[in-house]
Amino acid sequence: MNTLRMNSLKRMVAPWLAAGAVLTAPAYAASTDFEAAISPVTNPVYFDNTLPQTMIRPIYIFQHLSGSYDTTLGKIPVGGDMQVVAIQAEYAVTDTISLVAAKDGYIWFEPDATAANGKGALSKKSGFANLAAGAKWAFWYEPEDQFAMSLRAIFEFPTGNTDVWQGEDYYSAAPAISVIKIWEGFQFNGNFGGIAPFNDSGSAEIFASGHVSYNISDLLFPLLEVNYFHVVDPGNGNARFSDQAGGLVPGIATFEGGDLVNFGASNSSVHRDLVTMGVGFRVRAAESIDVGCAYEFPLTPSSDNLMKNRVTVDVIWSF
Repeated sequence: MNTLRMNSLKRMVAPWLAAGAVLTAPAYAASTDFEAAISPVTNPVYFDNTLPQTMIRPIYIFQHLSGSYDTTLGKIPVGGDMQVVAIQAEYAVTDTISLVAAKDGYIWFEPDATAANGKGALSKKSGFANLAAGAKWAFWYEPEDQFAMSLRAIFEFPTGNTDVWQGEDYYSAAPAISVIKIWEGFQFNGNFGGIAPFNDSGSAEIFASGHVSYNISDLLFPLLEVNYFHVVDPGNGNARFSDQAGGLVPGIATFEGGDLVNFGASNSSVHRDLVTMGVGFRVRAAESIDVGCAYEFPLTPSSDNLMKNRVTVDVIWSF
C-alpha cells in the first residue's frame, strides 16, 4: 500500500518538478556561464572587463623609459622609469549596470638624465594621478551564449600633481564600446573608444584594445593583448607641468603619453600612433581572486612614446 501511494505521489509531482526545472535552468545558467571570464591586464584605465561586476583591483605598473626621445629640438636624453600604484573599483548595481572608478593612484617619475645631474632637462618627481570614474551598461547580455557587449564612459578630472604630468586643467570624457565572447576555453575581448578633452589643453585620441586568452584547467589563463592609440587632434602645446623642463614639454614633444598621460602636445601629429603588445597570464588563486601579470612592449618605435617596456601586476577581488 505504501508503495502504491509513493508511486502515485511521484506521478503527481513529476510534471511540477519538470516545469520547475525548465523555469530555473536559464537563471542558473545565467549565473554560471560567465564564471570563467577574466579581465584584461594591460591598458588598465581604458580596457576592462565587458561584464559589470563588483570588485577591487590593486595595480602595480613598472614602466621603463627610453634612453632618448624625439622632440622638435632633436633627441633629448631621458632613461629611467615610471612606477604607478593604484586601486580600481567597480560596483554592480544590477547584472547589467555598474559604477566604475577607473583611474587614481600615485606615480613616481624617475628619469636617469635630469637637470640635477646635468644630463637632461627633466626632474625626478612623484605625486598623485588624476581621478577618473564613470559607469558601464551591458546592453547586450547573453550568458547562455557566453556573449556580451557593453557601453562604458569615464570622466577624468585634474586632481593630480603637475610634477607627474597630471592636473593642469585637464578634463576629458572617454566613451567606449566593449565585447566579450567565450568559446571552447578561449576568451575574446575587444573595445573601441575615444578620449575627448573638454578643452584644448589635452589631445583628442581614439583607442582600441584586443585580448585573447585560453582557460587551462580553470586555474591558469595565458593571454595576449594588443593596444592602439591614435592622436586625432593635438593639444595646444601651451607651457604646463612647470617643474618639468620649465613647462616646455607640451610644445616640443612629438607624441602623446598613452594611457596614463596626456601632454596636450601640439606636435603629437608627428607620431600619432602608439601600438603595444602584452603577453602574460591570469591565475585564479581562489574562487573570488584573480592574479594577473603582463609584460608589454611597443610595436611602434619606443623613442616615439613614453613606453620602452612595461610590467603590470594586479589582483582582482570579486565579491
